[in-house]
Amino acid sequence: MRKELLHKFLNDQCTSAELKEVIDWLKSKGWSVAVEQELYNEWKNTDNTTSNQNANERFNRLLDKIHHNINIERATSVRKTKRKKVLNWITQVAAIAMLPMLAFLLYTFSQHNFEISSLVAMQTDTLEIIAPVGSKTNFVLPDGSRVFLNNGSKLRYPLRFMDNKRDIYLSGEAYFVVAHDEERPFRVKTRDLNITALGTEFNVSAYTDEVSTEATLVEGSVAVEKVLSSGETQFIGEMEPNEQISYNRVTDKVYSHRGDIDKYIAWKEGKLIFKNESIEEIAHRLSRWYNVDIELTDNRVRQFTYTATLIDETLPQVLELLEIATPISYTIHPRKELPDGTFIKQKVTIGFKERK
Repeated sequence: MRKELLHKFLNDQCTSAELKEVIDWLKSKGWSVAVEQELYNEWKNTDNTTSNQNANERFNRLLDKIHHNINIERATSVRKTKRKKVLNWITQVAAIAMLPMLAFLLYTFSQHNFEISSLVAMQTDTLEIIAPVGSKTNFVLPDGSRVFLNNGSKLRYPLRFMDNKRDIYLSGEAYFVVAHDEERPFRVKTRDLNITALGTEFNVSAYTDEVSTEATLVEGSVAVEKVLSSGETQFIGEMEPNEQISYNRVTDKVYSHRGDIDKYIAWKEGKLIFKNESIEEIAHRLSRWYNVDIELTDNRVRQFTYTATLIDETLPQVLELLEIATPISYTIHPRKELPDGTFIKQKVTIGFKERK
């Protein structure tokens, strides 16, 4: 690869063809430590900074930009594949349908072509990353901030942060390691809360089917605003490390907690941590973690609390541990098939087990 191209890329001076050259080169090489070292050796020869620390920081920014643009290319490829599938579907229908039906389909497609183009144009300016149920993902934003996205979550952000701000939109849960930039505050927008930072680490949980939206600060500082029904915001306060703020949509109240925050951020490491948790809270968290519906069928089980750390256990293993620790019984019901061929979410019932 041409050495001057790396310098142009870091300074946002690449043409579309040059940008494609960078990505194609990486794809042909395959990402590895050796490739990264090769890039770094070339970068040292092209960077004019006198400080090794500044050179390393600028090189890391270069890597972040490369990863980000590979994400963009993948998203664009997915959109093209979807459009190709639509065209293939029309072709297949045309092969078995009469000409009047073909004419109708072509007319319908042409009528909706503007809407499809608008959608593609919108997604060209904005990316949406989704972590499907049962999976987690992490990626780098265009400013170098890293995001860990929990299962069943999605994050929407612009291809390039403009207007001295870095606004992103979260539905679900994510952990942020924010790149410091005093000129451009980093703001996570959710349905109920906005969280603003300059450079820090924090977790936000904002699932649309939950009554609470939570922000947990690991280090640094963040400012929290409540989103009013009018669309305006109301300042709540600034958080300190090891603090969690929770807004309850039903009571319209804000709660604050300081102390041990491990259980709120352990999901990033693939862990579930319970510390003197009620079985109701555990059932709730297990439901989301394993994508099942858990129902407590006997009020007597609500008295039980548990302290445990789960890492690689399957759902049956977890339920068995609960059964060993307390007098409960559980049943994992088989999935039921719907008329359209899909299956409902698996259901688990937990009841009280009489001691003999």
